[in-house]
Amino acid sequence: MQMSRWLEETQLTGERVVLLPLQRNHASHLVEAAADGKLWDLWFTLVPSKSTINNYIDFALDEKDQGRSLSFVVVDKATGNIIGSTRYCNATPEHKHLEIGYTWYAKSYQRTCINTECKYLLLSHAFEKLGAIAVEFRTHWHNHPSRAGILRLGAKQDGVIRNHQISADGSYRDTVVFSILENEWPAVKKSLGFKLET
Repeated sequence: MQMSRWLEETQLTGERVVLLPLQRNHASHLVEAAADGKLWDLWFTLVPSKSTINNYIDFALDEKDQGRSLSFVVVDKATGNIIGSTRYCNATPEHKHLEIGYTWYAKSYQRTCINTECKYLLLSHAFEKLGAIAVEFRTHWHNHPSRAGILRLGAKQDGVIRNHQISADGSYRDTVVFSILENEWPAVKKSLGFKLET
């Protein structure tokens, strides 16, 4: 199985959001979304600013060309506005394994049902269309909102990779790893569906 054939561009549509494949012409809309809360100022995560958006998109598209990633913009169906981004990344088709990461939303959409629906769409596609046997999530040790959000999805913590990366400022990042396995997906799907209905 070739990587480029496993992660084919696709559109994922829910009740509240549409996930569209990332394109270069989304740059200004992503910066506008990130400006809601000045998300680029968060030290424990990577959100693009006006000065970094081109490199952000270049990297995402290069990873897509290598078959390792598929990036999306998140569109609010009610307004038609781009409100954030997410992606499949670190894909290893030969092991039927991928990660969902690089996820961020404009501040006014955080702590709403948007993330739940995005993850429902991404996980459904990963397990039911791609045949993934495990989907991983990773976040910075100090990104407590992200850690709590991942647990709320129904993922389980696998462990912590100590001194996993060196940040741009020279500090060391400890990375917390979570996952959902294929046999866990039916129960997780039911739980996410219940959350979306209430």
